[in-house]
Amino acid sequence: MAQPWWKSSVAYQIYPRSFCDSNGDGVGDLPGITSKLDYLHTLGIDVVWLSPIYPSPNDDGGYDISDYRAIAPEYGSMADFDQMLAQMHQRGIRLMLDLVVNHTSDEHPWFTEACQSKDNPYRNYYIWRAPAADGGPPNNWEAAFSGSAWEFHAPTGEYYLHMFSKKQPELYWENALVRAEVYALMRFWLDKGVDGFRMDVINMVSKTYAADGSLPNAPVVRPGFLQPAFTLVTNGPRLVEYLQEMRREVLDHYDTITVGEAPNATLRQGVEITHPETGALGMLFQFEHMDLDSVPGHGEGKWALRKLPLGELKTSLSRWQDGLAGRGWNSLYLSNHDQPRPVSRFGDDGAYRVQSAKMLATLLHGMQGTPYVYQGEELGMTNKPYASVADCYDLESRNMFRTATQERGVDPEVALQAIRTKGRDNARTPMQWNATTHAGFTTGTPWQPVNPNYPAIHSEAALADADSVFHYYRALIALRKAHPVLVDGRYKLLLAEHLEIYAYLRTLGKKRWLVVCNFYGGTPVLSLPYRAAQRVIGNYPAAGMDLQSMVLRPYEAAIFRLE
Repeated sequence: MAQPWWKSSVAYQIYPRSFCDSNGDGVGDLPGITSKLDYLHTLGIDVVWLSPIYPSPNDDGGYDISDYRAIAPEYGSMADFDQMLAQMHQRGIRLMLDLVVNHTSDEHPWFTEACQSKDNPYRNYYIWRAPAADGGPPNNWEAAFSGSAWEFHAPTGEYYLHMFSKKQPELYWENALVRAEVYALMRFWLDKGVDGFRMDVINMVSKTYAADGSLPNAPVVRPGFLQPAFTLVTNGPRLVEYLQEMRREVLDHYDTITVGEAPNATLRQGVEITHPETGALGMLFQFEHMDLDSVPGHGEGKWALRKLPLGELKTSLSRWQDGLAGRGWNSLYLSNHDQPRPVSRFGDDGAYRVQSAKMLATLLHGMQGTPYVYQGEELGMTNKPYASVADCYDLESRNMFRTATQERGVDPEVALQAIRTKGRDNARTPMQWNATTHAGFTTGTPWQPVNPNYPAIHSEAALADADSVFHYYRALIALRKAHPVLVDGRYKLLLAEHLEIYAYLRTLGKKRWLVVCNFYGGTPVLSLPYRAAQRVIGNYPAAGMDLQSMVLRPYEAAIFRLE
């Protein structure tokens, strides 16, 4: 049976607002993306995942959609989309759109109709509940962007549920009409030639309702405050049923790449959803490894910072590598539009920026799964220095700062440092193309300022430097295409207890490849029971091949072919 094409592919995520502006209005657009397709082709990627390009009030960076079948005017026209797609396909690049159907914008016509009256036909497209006995919200749930997950609609006297912004009401997937609408809009884009979907928080579409239809209170983590409720709105009892229905109604009729964003997903669910025979989607974005540098069980969620524990990272990644082997498929990522820059988060964005960016790339691209590169990651772009919360554009960061400092007594500097470390704006600064004004992103004023380090970090310099992060990514991507061991080989963790080195084997038949990563700035000694080896790639000039006693340089990474 032929292997799906997306298993040997490498995907590249574009956040269109920040990628390339073609008309000088300060906002990236579709013609700007089209103008940079040769750059992506040079990098060697196979798939572009495009964050939302639909009309939106942009309360949550485009993930609040008001029309699923149109292009936002700031991004261009449908003709611009068709031209971009044709140019991608001409270069052998496939396109994966963002499918955001857990919620809509409150400006979507469905919600506008739902607000007209309780008996409006669209009322049941969303989740409404009567006030609690005291007139307040129906339960104690806290939204992801702070504040209650319920918003009161005075004209009809009920609350509607929103797990994110109050301008993102949750769709009621129990209603078969909602699901039919979703399948129809998917077919609309697939019939235009789109190659698949990344499905935003797709494991939230099935909620866990009580027998009487109520949504129960969340367990108390912080007495006296609203409570995190994501465990009650993810992986609900009908999730697999809905995804299987989606597969039957839509996906089975097209040759697609699909990846479902799945916060709180377990390995069991990963197998259930991505199994090659009985699953519904190609792969998941699970968050387990991305939550390790937050204090577990803390009421502040991702903002409660701690240093990444390498041992826990090994355990987590290995669990998913081993658990999905032959039973599903992994997505491999360390960054996206919602995550800070990996070189700042997990590496060293100062003296060892280039080395640590290459090390993290080696770690990821050596594993089994489909790698995802987020725009600028291939340049080693870094987090942005924020002087104050006034520099933040993202709703999540602004709301967190206000709630933390005004309601929970958090020191403003502590809250600001959390934003500097984990804030989503870090990933959304404009792409750095050259050393000219605004990094070549726009001839106008960018919608948010570029990172001030753009004169040193930009694609023009990277393309001209054979030793750049860009060319290292290009080499890693080429290796995957040339050597099936990196796609199909089994994974085996080595040196599980080592405090500084992450090492693992990939094995396919008689081929054995060794991946070694020094995760820190020290010089640990690598000691493995292998004698003969050929170094395939590394982020330093080759120096010594004795795997039984090799001193690794700061953030050194290499892949070896074992003889």
